[in-house]
Amino acid sequence: MAQVAFLGLGVMGYPMAGHLVRAGHTVTVYNRSEDKADRWLEEYSDQASADVFSAPTPAGAAADADIVFACVGQDKDVADICAGENGAFHAMRSGAVFVDHTTASADCARAMAEAATAKGLGFVDAPVSGGEAGAVNGVLTIMCGGANEHFQIAEPVMQAYGKSIRLLGAVGSGQLAKMVNQICIAGVVQGLAEALHFAMEAGLDAKSVVDVISKGAAQSWQMENRASTMIDGEFDFGFAVDWMRKDLGIVLEEASRMGVSLPLTALVDQFYTDVQRLGGNRNDTSSLIRRFRG
Repeated sequence: MAQVAFLGLGVMGYPMAGHLVRAGHTVTVYNRSEDKADRWLEEYSDQASADVFSAPTPAGAAADADIVFACVGQDKDVADICAGENGAFHAMRSGAVFVDHTTASADCARAMAEAATAKGLGFVDAPVSGGEAGAVNGVLTIMCGGANEHFQIAEPVMQAYGKSIRLLGAVGSGQLAKMVNQICIAGVVQGLAEALHFAMEAGLDAKSVVDVISKGAAQSWQMENRASTMIDGEFDFGFAVDWMRKDLGIVLEEASRMGVSLPLTALVDQFYTDVQRLGGNRNDTSSLIRRFRG
């Protein structure tokens, strides 16, 4: 078993760190809001076969860890917990590996990897897909970028909460793959929203239609898991519109840098601003149908 740290106990990080406890690892957590770290300790200390701790800074959590995991908000948050005044890199021992599960830019991943290398550390960018349910159930898809030697250290530990874990290339490749993932999701959810709106306007029993077409070529994860709740106007299922807009912003900035046109992604990003204007900032991403149904 490994000695690990987990930085960031948000919607995703909280259960991910818990799975590390259940897998038997010694876990030290850090969260910007200390009350959440205290709540995590209270919840998981009784489930631990090894020690669990919390620390007041990223550096304090990372000091004795073999692997430091993180899942925070944006590029600036990653930079702060890695290399800020109390960042993990200042305390990690030589040869330890930092694994960043944040959805951030590829440039951020490369910059943090360079800083890690200068201190004798490994770095793997490893954004995840599967949403809150995937984190809670320990079945996340994890897209990784980094050196194989560092991936091989981290991968067995990530199995505590990962169903599919793949090294896709050098540092930054994980973030680029997550961008591909978000591009796909944006297009599929918009198509599903339009289809369900059309079905209801045509006077069809939309749920019966979905039951039929989900057995054919139109089937998707979104259809299987979100069509029914979209029809019912229920949008409290994890990944929020605000987060999706952050991710699509990263996608569109990277595409601009590459000179790649993504017209559908740009359009759906605009549609999500409509949902925000309707007050749907914390609705899940399937709430695109609110543009049609209110």
